[in-house]
Amino acid sequence: MSSTALRSTSLALILFACGIMGSVRADNPPPRANATTPAGRNGGHGERAGQAPSTPSAAEQHRLPPDSSTRQTLDLPGRTLSFIATAGSLRLFDKKGEPDADIVYTSYQLDGTDRGTRPVTFFFNGGPGSSSAWLQLGNAGPWRLPINADEVTPSTFPEVRPNAETWLDFTDLVFIDPVGTGYSRFVGTGDDVRKRLFSVDGDVDALALVVRRWLEQHDRLLSPKYIVGESYGGIRGPKVVHQLQMQLGIGVKGLIMVSPIFDYACAGLLQYIATLPSYVATLREAEGPVKRADLADVEAYARGEFLTDLIKGQADKEATTRLADKVAALTGIDQAVSRRLAGRFDPAAFGREFDRKNGKSIGNYDASVRGLDPFPDSDFYLSSDPSSDALLAPLTSATVDLLTRKLNWRPDGSYELLNHAVVQAWDFGRGPPESLSELREILATDPKMKLLVGHGLFDLVTPYFGSQIVLDQLPPFASAPRAKFVVYPGGHMFYSRDGSRHAFRAEAEAMMK
Repeated sequence: MSSTALRSTSLALILFACGIMGSVRADNPPPRANATTPAGRNGGHGERAGQAPSTPSAAEQHRLPPDSSTRQTLDLPGRTLSFIATAGSLRLFDKKGEPDADIVYTSYQLDGTDRGTRPVTFFFNGGPGSSSAWLQLGNAGPWRLPINADEVTPSTFPEVRPNAETWLDFTDLVFIDPVGTGYSRFVGTGDDVRKRLFSVDGDVDALALVVRRWLEQHDRLLSPKYIVGESYGGIRGPKVVHQLQMQLGIGVKGLIMVSPIFDYACAGLLQYIATLPSYVATLREAEGPVKRADLADVEAYARGEFLTDLIKGQADKEATTRLADKVAALTGIDQAVSRRLAGRFDPAAFGREFDRKNGKSIGNYDASVRGLDPFPDSDFYLSSDPSSDALLAPLTSATVDLLTRKLNWRPDGSYELLNHAVVQAWDFGRGPPESLSELREILATDPKMKLLVGHGLFDLVTPYFGSQIVLDQLPPFASAPRAKFVVYPGGHMFYSRDGSRHAFRAEAEAMMK
């Protein structure tokens, strides 16, 4: 998920509207390097037997503990799940065999299954700079923490409870925290390793390698494999699958995208087309439940008359006034304000103006959530995000408690649910990053591979209509029935709503049958 770590680049995320392996090694490190002990074994990152330890570096003094595997039993409605839970890490090395980073994962493998036919699914969130806790504790993991932003506060009791909608019923689960998030950390101390792993390509290389290494260590190379990515995971997902297919010898059966961004390049006027249906959905939700089908008129207007008037520009006063008045009527924004902004609202302006008369702001991540504006008299948008900020404290505490108390894995240092330093240091490359090229290639290379894309109606960070626009440009081989696009009531984390979580789980299960 992504959350407020994205705020410094939230506008960039909205503006999307519409390889070869680098220096990370895919093979095992040289004998002199220390590799992570496979799950369930003693040892871990310690010195080789009979070898006197040398003076440890600062990074080596803060090694992650050995992997911890525990047997767990989960009592759920109508069934009991018994499984092995493992909290641990995989060490990555550069092409010289020097350690780069320790990447943390949490895995859940159901007992009594055939590992050759049992699916295994790998999850990562976005940001960049977000751990995988959102997808694990909000959606698919064995335990769940309610993250309804309209109910949760920072002081909400952070205890996880059995998740009746866990995906463990139909697939084993592996949640990955990229370096700089969760407890994942650099081992190499040079600037080069940070620059490499805090980049689009270096990040993809590392995540693909972690997937392959986990499969090797847990004897799961024969298992059907699936990848799930949220938010910036829309950039990661297709690229990771492409890397696995073309460079690492790993086939993937399906790709599941949750509130994804596929392309940062579609900017300018297209941002207004992408966000308009979500603005209107926000108003209609305030009046009663709304589904995507209720927005057919708005989507048609956005593709038609709205686009035509938008392209004419503000030099055409008649078209501008017509557009501004129509947008005001559709969104509930004051007509005078809409005319002043020529009907062109970015999410910050919309969030500020939508319920300004009541001194409230709305969330970027879920525009159906209202919060008190701490600066109601300011001319600028200074508020926090009521749909995400309240979740940070309980989700962080719940994740740390799960790892340390339930899974018996106790690293030192602080758990990074959202690391702002990662997105600030991120190298997005020379041009706006996009993953549509890789998406075309992986679907063309494997005609049996499936794609599922899910969005929330009230998400202003990665609005659903933006993904619809770019996916509509793909060739026919990337369309139904092998590709499915679903939209639910909810925001960026639409799975926080019970009905949406149930429905999306059913779609994922159907994909894996």
